[in-house]
Amino acid sequence: MLTYLILTTRQILTEAVILGALTGYVKTAAGKKQRRMVWLLAAAGVVFSIAIAILRNTTSMIDTAILNGWIYAAGLVSFVVFLIFTIKKPSDKGFAGTFPWIFAGVLYITIIGYGMPDVWAYPYHVLQQETTVISTDFLMSMIGMVLGIVLAVVTFLACEKLALRLGAGKAGIIAKLELLINAVMRLAGLFSVLLQKKIVQSNHTMFTYTVFVKNHKDLFLYLALAIVVCAALGLWIAGIIHKEPYRNPAEHRRIRMRIRSTRRWAATAFICCACVILNLTWLEKVNATDVTLSPIEEASGMDDENVYVDFSLVEDGHLHRFAYETEKGVQIRFIVIKKPNSTAYGIGLDACDVCGETGYYEKNGQVVCNLCDVVMNISTIGFKGGCNPIVIPYEISNGQIIIPISGLLEYEREFQ
Repeated sequence: MLTYLILTTRQILTEAVILGALTGYVKTAAGKKQRRMVWLLAAAGVVFSIAIAILRNTTSMIDTAILNGWIYAAGLVSFVVFLIFTIKKPSDKGFAGTFPWIFAGVLYITIIGYGMPDVWAYPYHVLQQETTVISTDFLMSMIGMVLGIVLAVVTFLACEKLALRLGAGKAGIIAKLELLINAVMRLAGLFSVLLQKKIVQSNHTMFTYTVFVKNHKDLFLYLALAIVVCAALGLWIAGIIHKEPYRNPAEHRRIRMRIRSTRRWAATAFICCACVILNLTWLEKVNATDVTLSPIEEASGMDDENVYVDFSLVEDGHLHRFAYETEKGVQIRFIVIKKPNSTAYGIGLDACDVCGETGYYEKNGQVVCNLCDVVMNISTIGFKGGCNPIVIPYEISNGQIIIPISGLLEYEREFQ
């Protein structure tokens, strides 16, 4: 249960905070027609995320890195355009009044399309381990996932309600700060895809920036939460020190009711932030299970161009791990496993686009991601998509698997 509570929290809490602040701003600054359009695009984002989850986990049609690259790029462009056209209060009439909100809707699509597919796929991943929904482990895992979603929804609502009470001007500032955090993370993701796919030449600055953001994901979640806490604290204090005039007892009661409601949502925001921090620190430490990866085995041979693995080393149907050490002393690991009821082999890096180079291990005849506990379908290892190992080139000849060293060197940065 704790595993999927923590995974869900880490996967979507930042997005929940950002979307909550953005929703509050949309409700205070956009006209009725513009809001409808934004909500329609947000719904399209949900459908889009479900479609991605299904295609990633049931087909090899999607290259996750490329798809994410397009999502990152669309999100960054939309953020810049939205920021430019909302520097001043947007018009609520004509095309000028609609234009910035189109890009706000695209932001919803990109944020939901990036954050939710993995969460939708959690039941599928658990079923790969349990084979049936009638099991205690499946039930507990789903309870953890649902609790994580509930925490995200309540956090979203708290951020939205606080933004509404700040008014359009201050809500816009909060929303744009949250979107800036999102842009910083998405820019690192885009750089990672560009470098990984060799769309741009290797660049030290881009690589350093990408590694920093990748290694400090929780820091950006805490920054997003800190903005919410500051807003909640400001509203709480304002409700204490600000004495709003009233003309009659009924108006006084309405003012007091509004202040109490604001304090409740501020308290909700404080509690949600505390729960998130608790999840990602103490609970994660309690839940931590150290899995020792199997040792790296010695390949059959190696020359200046290729690494050779004889069938005899890997024909037992178990996971085997090999490595090539570069001139920089970096071990680029790859795995080989014979597919069940087949003469084919599943071959890929000991790393994936989603979780990085944390590696895979074998448990009860299944291959499991060391970071997120996702079970691989052994038959799909060697194909792109989901949490599958990153695909590398290879050849089969004379009873050997031949791995080109050049194909491994493409991913040297993944193991640094």
